[in-house]
Amino acid sequence: MTRTKVAVIGSGNIGTDLMIKVLRLSDRLEMGAMVGIDPDSDGLRRAQRLGVPTTADGAQGLLGMPDFGDIAVVFDATSAAAHHDNARLLTPHGKTLVDLTPAAIGPFVVPAVNLHEHLDSLNVNMVTCGGQATIPVVAAVSSCTPVLYAEIVASIASRSAGPGTRANIDEFTETTTKALEVVGGANRAKAIIVLNPAEPPLIMRDTVHCLIGDGDLDAIERSVAAMVDTVATYVPGYRLKQRVQFRAIDADDPAHDLVEAQQGRPSWQVSVYLEVEGAAHYLPAYAGNLDIMTSAALQVGENLAAQTREPVQ
Repeated sequence: MTRTKVAVIGSGNIGTDLMIKVLRLSDRLEMGAMVGIDPDSDGLRRAQRLGVPTTADGAQGLLGMPDFGDIAVVFDATSAAAHHDNARLLTPHGKTLVDLTPAAIGPFVVPAVNLHEHLDSLNVNMVTCGGQATIPVVAAVSSCTPVLYAEIVASIASRSAGPGTRANIDEFTETTTKALEVVGGANRAKAIIVLNPAEPPLIMRDTVHCLIGDGDLDAIERSVAAMVDTVATYVPGYRLKQRVQFRAIDADDPAHDLVEAQQGRPSWQVSVYLEVEGAAHYLPAYAGNLDIMTSAALQVGENLAAQTREPVQ
C-alpha cells in the first residue's frame, strides 16, 4: 500500500504523541515532517532520532522543506491563534489540515459520529478533548430521543494541561458547547473543564448529563453502550465508569429551569460517567485527554489518506 505523507505542526506533547502514533500504528500514513519553533524541544529531537525530517521554523519552514510538495495532510497541534495563521499559509497550497486546536475554522469531526461527512473539506476540526469524549454519548442519546439540554464536565490532570490548553480555556468551552449542539444533536449545551491538581495525577474523567422528555430508557442505555464500544475501537482506554443513570424529573425539580418552555419540559435526566486512560505511546497513561485527541486525529488522517487530492507543488 502506498502511504500518504503527512506533517505534524507542533512539537509539544500532542504533536509528539501523534507522530509516535503515525510511526507505530498507521499502515496508511508516513511522517514527512515534524514542525516546531523550538529546536531544543523534545519533540523535534525525538523526530530527528527517528529519522523524521524536521524544521524549527514553524509553518513557514515547512514550506521550504524539500518534500513539501509530497505532503498531503498536515496535522496542526499548536494553538487556536496559531492555527489561523497556519491555515492562511498552507491552504493555498492544497494541503488538507486536521486541526487539533479549538480554532474551529472548518467543520467539526468526531470519528464515532460523523467521520465520513467532511472528508472533502480542506480543514477539519477535531473539536476538543472533552468534545471527543462526550459528544459521542450525547449523539447516542439524541439518536433515541431529543436532547433538550446537555451539560458536560471534562476533568483532566493538571499535569496533562500544557501551555496551549491553558491558553485556550475559553475557546475550549465555546467550541465544545457548539459541537455538542451541531454534532451531538443537543438543543442547548454547556461545557465545563476542570484542571485537577491531584497527585498522583488522575486519568481523564468525563460526566455527561442530558435532559430528555419521554424516551425508551433501555434503548438509550443500549445506544450509549454501543457508542462507547465504537469509540474504544480507536481509543482503547475509553470506557464507562458505571452503568448509565436515569433520574426522573418532577414539576418542582430545578432542572426544569434549565430548559426553555418552547423546547418542552424534561422528564428524565440521563447521566453518563466516563474514564479515558491514555495508551502511553509517548504521554503518561493519565493523559487520556491528549490521547483521545491524537487517536481521533489519526482516525481522520487515515480516512483522508484513502481519498487525498494530488498535492499542489
